[in-house]
Amino acid sequence: MGSMIDAPALPPPALVAPAPREASFGIVAGRLPAGTRQIVVRVGERVVLQVPHRRRSFSVSVPLSSGLTRVRVIAVDGRDRRSTATVDQVYGLPDGSRPGERAPRLDPTFQRTLRALVQQHGGTAGVYVQDLRSGRGASWNALARFPAASTLKLAIAVTALRRLDGKPANGTRLAGLLARMLTVSDNEAANELEVWLAGSTAAGSHVVDETMRALGMRDSLMFGGYEVTRRPAVAGPPIPLRVESQPSFPFGKYTTAADLARLARVVYLAAAGKGPLLRLGVTGSEARYLLFLLAQTSDHGKLDRFLGGLPVVLHKAGWLPTARHDSGVVAFRGGAFVASVLTWRMATADELAGRIALFAFDRYAAG
Repeated sequence: MGSMIDAPALPPPALVAPAPREASFGIVAGRLPAGTRQIVVRVGERVVLQVPHRRRSFSVSVPLSSGLTRVRVIAVDGRDRRSTATVDQVYGLPDGSRPGERAPRLDPTFQRTLRALVQQHGGTAGVYVQDLRSGRGASWNALARFPAASTLKLAIAVTALRRLDGKPANGTRLAGLLARMLTVSDNEAANELEVWLAGSTAAGSHVVDETMRALGMRDSLMFGGYEVTRRPAVAGPPIPLRVESQPSFPFGKYTTAADLARLARVVYLAAAGKGPLLRLGVTGSEARYLLFLLAQTSDHGKLDRFLGGLPVVLHKAGWLPTARHDSGVVAFRGGAFVASVLTWRMATADELAGRIALFAFDRYAAG
C-alpha cells in the first residue's frame, strides 16, 4: 500500500555531546539520520532550539538549565517521521561560562577589598581569586602552606583519570570510589584509590605528587593516605604570590591557596578542551565528569554561602579542628571565576569564604 504505516522507522540521532554523568557548557553535537530536514532540542521539558538542518553532522550551542537535567534531540525528516536520542544525568552549566586562558593580572580594587576582608576576620588565611575571562584577580598570603585536609582529594581524582581511558563506567567500583571521595569526602574511598594507583597509600600519594608537580603545584604534598574516622597576555602587574603569615602545624599533607586555585582552574579549562591537563592524558570528557561530581558535593556553606541558587559552585572543601578550606570554580551566566580560601584558627572561616566569593561574583558577573 506504500502508506506511512509501512514506512520504516527513522533511526535515532547518534549523539557525541552532551554525555551522561558530565557537566556541559551547552554544546549538543552528533550525527543525524539520512533525510533529516529539521532538528529540535529539548532541555528538560523546554524546547530550546528548532531549526531546519539538512546535513548529517551537527553541532549547536543551546542554553541549559543550571543543575541536573535531560537533553533530547529530535530528528524530523521530509515525511514528518521523527526519532529521538535522550541523554540523562547532564549537569548544565550557565550560558556563557566557558573559560578563557588569559594570563593572571592584578585587580587593584579587589586586592584592597580582599586584604580588608581577611583582616576583619582575624586568624590566618590564604586566598587566591581569578576571573576566568579577563584573568583579573587578587590574592592574600597565597603561598603560605596550610594543612591540606580533604582539598587534595581532587588531585587524587585527576591522577586516577590519567590512568583511565575515559571516565569509569556507571556502577563500577572506580566510579563509586570517585563519587564517594568527591561528593561526601569519604576518606576510605580516597585511600582505596591511592592503593589502586600504586599498591599502597604511601606509593599512591607519590604518584599524586607527580601529577601535582606536572601541573606546577610545587607547594603541595599528599603525604600518604587519610585517617579513617567513623562519622557522617599580561596587562598590568601579576596577581601577587607571597607569604604574609605561615601557620605552624605538624608535618603532613599541605597545600596553598595558589596551588588549589591552579588545580581547579586546569580541571575547568580541560572541561572546555583547553589547558595543560589535556597534555597529561585527562580528556575533556573526563574533566567534565569531575565537574559533574564536584557540582554535587554535600559540603555547603563556604564559597556558596551567600550566592543563592543562580551561580553553580564546583568545589572541594576540607576541614580539620584548626583549619577550614574551600576551593573551586563559581560559574555564572556570562563567565566564571576560580576561588581558593584556606584558613587557620579562624572562627568565622566559612563566612570569610562566602564573603570573598560574593564580592568576586558581584565584581566579575557585572563585567
